[in-house]
Amino acid sequence: MMRHWSRIAKAFTPSHRKIAAFTRQAVWFYPGLLCLLFAAGGCATSHPAAAENRRPFNFQTDTLSFPNELVWEYYYDENGKWCSRPRDPAPEYSHHCFVVARAAKQFLEHARFDTNLPVADTATYRKLIRRVAASNTTRFSPESEKIVIPGYPDLHTFSEAQAPLLKAECGAAWHSYFQRGHWRIMMPFTHRFEQRMAEQLLADLKDNRPPVVHLICFPSLRINHAILLFDAGESEKEIRFSAYDPNNPSKPATLTFDRATRTFQFPANNYFPGGEVHVYEVYRDWRY
Repeated sequence: MMRHWSRIAKAFTPSHRKIAAFTRQAVWFYPGLLCLLFAAGGCATSHPAAAENRRPFNFQTDTLSFPNELVWEYYYDENGKWCSRPRDPAPEYSHHCFVVARAAKQFLEHARFDTNLPVADTATYRKLIRRVAASNTTRFSPESEKIVIPGYPDLHTFSEAQAPLLKAECGAAWHSYFQRGHWRIMMPFTHRFEQRMAEQLLADLKDNRPPVVHLICFPSLRINHAILLFDAGESEKEIRFSAYDPNNPSKPATLTFDRATRTFQFPANNYFPGGEVHVYEVYRDWRY
């Protein structure tokens, strides 16, 4: 434990001031909540009772068509060092990975699309999107109570046609900065915790509950990101989770849990060099 807190202290050195503002703010804000939340609930999580008639998440139809854009461009220099530089031109829609992943979950569990109804006006869609964005991520709406989105067959098609509205109304960047579960990064991630988390995520998916997870390497700041898991495959050696990555929405990503080492691995991509990550579910209950 002392070694863990020593590593955390090093993360507050001036050398980290060059990291993106999003990462810094998300990390620095939550230590003040640590004691209260840990005392109230520790690392355990609860889950609402199983809901009937849940359908599985479909990557082709239940994702948003636009990406959460990267603020930084990542690359290896001539010495093989992983580096970054600001993107030019600057992105117009960034720091929304938690917002986008959460929105995909909310539309799946609290909305339905109806092409038998005519396409509505902007004001109507704005109200409907706000209702979905305000829905409870720890609950599931039965089909008869879901918010009806007229004129479109699914979220992906809807987001192609109404991208500006969805970007404006699903949530601001600060919703990613101050996601309530960020306090968890201040506690140790043991192999036992990682194994329990993998089992919990697998159970969620078997019950058609696609979990949103936070990927971190804290106190290293190589990754601070949210993805939505929607499928899983098991073998004796590993569990391979299929994921919707808001940064790269064109194809599924893969998060792997190694049973022997009891660690999660995330592959290299355009913003992460690849390797071990810590994982925990967010938008699960009042603590996360």
